[in-house]
Amino acid sequence: MIQSMTGYGKAEVLLSAGKLVIEIRSLNGKSADISVKSQLLPKDKDLLVRKMIAEKLVRGTIDVYLSLEAGEAGGVHSVNKEAFHSYWQSIAAALDEEIPLGKAAMKHPANASVLANAILRLPDVVGKSGDAIAESEWPKVEAAFVSALKALEDYRRREGVALYKDVTGRVQNILDLYKEVEALESERIEAVRARLQKNLAELSAKVDPSRFEQELIFYLEKYDINEEKVRLRQHCKYFMDTIDGEQYPGKKLGFIIQEMGREINTTGSKANHAGIQALVVRMKDELEKIREQSMNIL
Repeated sequence: MIQSMTGYGKAEVLLSAGKLVIEIRSLNGKSADISVKSQLLPKDKDLLVRKMIAEKLVRGTIDVYLSLEAGEAGGVHSVNKEAFHSYWQSIAAALDEEIPLGKAAMKHPANASVLANAILRLPDVVGKSGDAIAESEWPKVEAAFVSALKALEDYRRREGVALYKDVTGRVQNILDLYKEVEALESERIEAVRARLQKNLAELSAKVDPSRFEQELIFYLEKYDINEEKVRLRQHCKYFMDTIDGEQYPGKKLGFIIQEMGREINTTGSKANHAGIQALVVRMKDELEKIREQSMNIL
């Protein structure tokens, strides 16, 4: 079963410094674009964590958040000035207030105090002196990462069930619409014949019936859609075989959708019939929705 690239996983682990909360969120992306939004992760473990995530999640825009809820024996705390200043400036800008960082220059001391207290509660602003994650506790942290990744994969699979149902249903809709196109083909031929005969009658031209039929056949051959019909059905079958048979079909499905679109567009350019054109528009709408959804398929 396919997986969505959208997912969320969370795990917690109790360390000597407090409770460490790990959150991993993913959205669709062309490759594994991993961003660690915390300074709590030891630098020597960064590469290990990124490799673990890339192997498990394969693709997506992936954000990793670590936060620490300090315990009673948490040790000495310190303020991350860089993080504090960054939050301060962002919030001030959002409020459309320019509040200087210097205490004496603050315009609204009461508001500044409230703002400062709020910022101190934000992630990564207050930390402990020394490493929050001791080397001896890393196995527990690594196990928590594995747990968060499993939760995210489970989320992706649940989303994948809905994605599969949606896109495969729309592929069937396209095939059903093309059956309606086939039902209008004989009507289209008669409409072309009647239009040509009417034009000739208006010209008061005498026409050899056999020659007229030859010209009509030649004319209709230019608008024949049998090849498009066959190729579109083949592409739809290939789409279904790929989504059912491959573990990570997302990228390949994108290429198949391009080929499906080519056959639908060619059918529209050859239609020469208002009813068929209307059906082609509906097929294009279904295909565009398949394209949008497939971008989130792993």
